[in-house]
Amino acid sequence: MTEFATMPTPASRSELESTFFEFARRANEAAQTGDWSDWSDMFTDDAHYVEPTYGEFTGRDAIYDWMSKTMASSPGSEMVAFPVHWHFIDQDQGVVVARFGNRLADPGDGSIHEPWNLAILKWGGDGQWASEEDVYDAGLFARTIASWSTIRDELR
Repeated sequence: MTEFATMPTPASRSELESTFFEFARRANEAAQTGDWSDWSDMFTDDAHYVEPTYGEFTGRDAIYDWMSKTMASSPGSEMVAFPVHWHFIDQDQGVVVARFGNRLADPGDGSIHEPWNLAILKWGGDGQWASEEDVYDAGLFARTIASWSTIRDELR
């Protein structure tokens, strides 16, 4: 996680929660439009993002570039929603931890395929995140996507 030389102004619980729900809303909007700019704007200019498969990204622009490219090709382009399964807030630390689903498009039979990840978001001030660290089981992701692909391909 990012260490701060100067901590941002502490956020209230309601500010952390409203920022989190806006972040989730923007992710779902981006899944529909393919435009990740509004979602990326939720990060500070110098934000740090840790993604277990793709590596680390520093700066809002780098996060935007990576996310835009990743979500423009399969399987990212097949993710149609990111429902929040649960979240908790540590106001003292300025942290929100959430479990997000990564819902794949209907493969054609109405079944739901939704690998999940944990996101650890660190407050950066002014309605933005200073960092995000994702945690997930890469094997579960791969198996879920393979199962989804098999069903989709059989129904084509």
